[in-house]
Amino acid sequence: MDFSKQLQKADEAVRRKNWDFAVELYQQLLELSPDLGEARAGLRQALKRRHDAKGGGSRFLRALGGAAPLAMAKTLAKAGKHDLAAKQLESYLASNPLDEEANLLLGIALESAGHANSARAVYEFLAEVAPRSAEGLRRAGAMTRRLGDPAKAIEYYERALQADPRDQEALRARKDLAAELALSGRSLPVAHSREQIKDKEGARDLERASRLHVSDEDLREELARLEARYADEPGPDLMLRLADVHEKLKDTDSALEWAERALSYRRDSFDLVAKVGDLRAKQVKKRIAEAGKRGDQARADELERDLFALEVEDWRRRVELRPADMSARLQLGRRLHRSGDVDGAMAELQKAATDPRVKREAQVLLAQCFQAKGFLDLARAEYERALEVAGPLDERGKEILYHLGSIAEAEGKPAEARAFYARIFGVDVGYRDVAARMERLR
Repeated sequence: MDFSKQLQKADEAVRRKNWDFAVELYQQLLELSPDLGEARAGLRQALKRRHDAKGGGSRFLRALGGAAPLAMAKTLAKAGKHDLAAKQLESYLASNPLDEEANLLLGIALESAGHANSARAVYEFLAEVAPRSAEGLRRAGAMTRRLGDPAKAIEYYERALQADPRDQEALRARKDLAAELALSGRSLPVAHSREQIKDKEGARDLERASRLHVSDEDLREELARLEARYADEPGPDLMLRLADVHEKLKDTDSALEWAERALSYRRDSFDLVAKVGDLRAKQVKKRIAEAGKRGDQARADELERDLFALEVEDWRRRVELRPADMSARLQLGRRLHRSGDVDGAMAELQKAATDPRVKREAQVLLAQCFQAKGFLDLARAEYERALEVAGPLDERGKEILYHLGSIAEAEGKPAEARAFYARIFGVDVGYRDVAARMERLR
C-alpha cells in the first residue's frame, strides 16, 4: 500500500510545528504498517521536537506516568510478544522520547518482530540522542548492514568502538565487514583498517586496490588476476571487483554488465543499486556526448530525455530501499523536477525538507516547483524560509533573492523587487542580469 500522501501530511504537520497532530498521524500509519521505517523515524523526531518545545518538563513525573507501560513492555518482550511490547514502549516513549533504555528496547522488540526498517529507524535515532551508547551504535551497524548499506554500517561500528573499545561484538562485526568490503574493492575508513584485517590476502587486496590508479597496465594485470580467481570462485564479490576495474579502465559497458550480475545476487543491496544506477547514467551520458560530437542534436536530446527517466527510476529504487534517507529523497525530487513531474517532485521535497541536513536545498527546489506551478505566494514563503537559515550571501542565497525579485515583479511590486535585487547588486554587480533589472526598476 502506498502511504506517501499520509506521510506527506504528517511531514507537513512537523513543518508547521503541529507536533501533536504529526505524532497522531505517524502513530496511525504505524498501526497500519509497523515496518514503515519512514513513519517510525518521523515519529521519533516529532516526539523529540515536541519534548524540546515543551522544555522537557519533570523527568520524574514523566517516568512515573510511564512506568506501567514500560514494565508491561518488558514482560511482553520476555514472553516473546514483540509487537505488543513495541506498542507499550511507544506508549511510554510518547512522554519520554529521549529515554535511552526504552529506545533500545523498542529497537530490539521491532527487530525481534521482523520489522527491520522500523528497527533501523529507532537505532539510528538512538545513535543521534545517545552517541555514547555502544550497544545502540552496534545494533545500528548490524541493522544498517542487514539492509544493504555496509559503508554506513562501518561508521556505526567505528563509533561503537570509540564508545567502548572493548566491545568484542562490534570488533568482530567490523572485521568481518571490512574483509567483505576489501574483497569488493571498496574503500575503508583509514583508522584501524590494518588492525581489523589481519589476513595477508585481505591486506594485499587493499594495497592492490589503492594502487589501481597507477596505470592501465596495472589495471589489466589486476583484471587478469580477478578473472582467473573468478573462474574458480564465481560470486558477487568478485563480480563487483571486476566491475570496479572495468570502470577504472573506462569500459563502462563491461563495468555495468558485471555490476548488474552482482545485483542479481543481492537485489536489496542499496550500494549495488546505486552503483548500477550510476553506471547506467554514465553509459547514457557517454552516448549523449558522442551524439553531440557527430552533430546529431535530435539524438542527443532524445538520449537526454532517456537519461532523465532513467535517473528518476534509479532514485525511486534507492528511496524504496532507504526510505528514511532524506538526502536520497532530495535527489529524487530534483530529478522529478528536471523531468517535468513537478507534483511528484513536490511530494518528495516536502519530505526531504524535514531533515535539517538537506532542508535549505529542499526548500529552494520546492519553491521552484511552486513557482513553476504558478503558486507565487507559496513559492515566496518557501524562498523566505530558505533565506532565514542562510549564512553569508552565497550563490544559493543570491539565487533565492533573484527568484524573490522575479516573483515581486510578476506581482506588480517594482519597489519590493528592486530591494531584493539591490541586496545581490551590493555584493555581486555581475550576477545574471541584476544590473539591467536595477536600471529598469530605477
